[in-house]
Amino acid sequence: MIIDYRSDTVTQPSPAMLEAMMKAKTGDDVFGEDPSINQLERMTADMFGMEAAIFCPSGTMTNQIAIKCHTQPGDEVICDESSHVYQYEGGGIAFNSGASVKLLYGDRGRITADQVLAAINPDDPHRANTSLVSLENTSNRGGGSCYDLAEIKKIQALCKEKNLAFHLDGARLWNAIVAKKETAKQYGDAFDSISVCLSKSLGCPVGSLLVGKKDLVKKARRIRKAFGGGMRQAGFIAAAGIYALENNISRLEEDHIHAKQIADAIATKNFVKMVLPVETNIIIFELKDGMTAPDLVATLKNSSILGYAISPNRVRLVTHLDISAAMVQKTIEAFNQL
Repeated sequence: MIIDYRSDTVTQPSPAMLEAMMKAKTGDDVFGEDPSINQLERMTADMFGMEAAIFCPSGTMTNQIAIKCHTQPGDEVICDESSHVYQYEGGGIAFNSGASVKLLYGDRGRITADQVLAAINPDDPHRANTSLVSLENTSNRGGGSCYDLAEIKKIQALCKEKNLAFHLDGARLWNAIVAKKETAKQYGDAFDSISVCLSKSLGCPVGSLLVGKKDLVKKARRIRKAFGGGMRQAGFIAAAGIYALENNISRLEEDHIHAKQIADAIATKNFVKMVLPVETNIIIFELKDGMTAPDLVATLKNSSILGYAISPNRVRLVTHLDISAAMVQKTIEAFNQL
């Protein structure tokens, strides 16, 4: 039995999800005629209280479409230095949108309104035009850290005052909503656009959505076409998303409990320097000198436990719906033997 903590993207569709996919009604989505995709887009937009949504193959695509919607070549995007849009999207901000980036150094991936205010460029033809602020919630490299909604509201007010667009990379937003006992509507009220992922926490095989106003989503469809992201009978994968939204959100609390249990065990080990606070389903811990992250990952693999070395001395483990209580106990026992 392999216990795979490398990411929450490694999940397999459950039998019930597969059944929903097999029964999906489909059509040609490029013509707007796939009923399952249309239903998924309506469901997601309604959840956030936003006007429209567009289904895409990946969260990278939804983020990059949003950035292109909100910017012009030569503009500048404000985000945390650890943001997925900067770290893990292939330089897409520059490649796709011709925009530069102003990096901020927040608290475990979370930036503040005061930091944003200080980062906005003056109205000066010598400087890039600041046009967009992008947040990530939860923060991947921040160990699944969650924003306080009050700080998001402060940044929202600042963006309105300065006429800046406000985007959320919500790849794991469902985790934040469950952990903080919030609602999707609260986030829909705060942002101009939100990217949400179905293939991470919710266990779908593929897919993300971008939600926003009708005009933004209309523009996004044109950009998706230019990016090569038009799909045909994609209702089979949209059906997985419908199933996930109806069945897999509230159960995320179980993943958070599992992550805390594992993190508590790891924190007791004498070779561990520190463990980032665990709020959701991501555990990041740093090793003391004498053991490298790749070495520890290799040792765990000998016990059929897969982790991910995110730096020479840091390891990431991610819990998800394919991790059972028995697997968690086996993992704790494996660490206790190290």
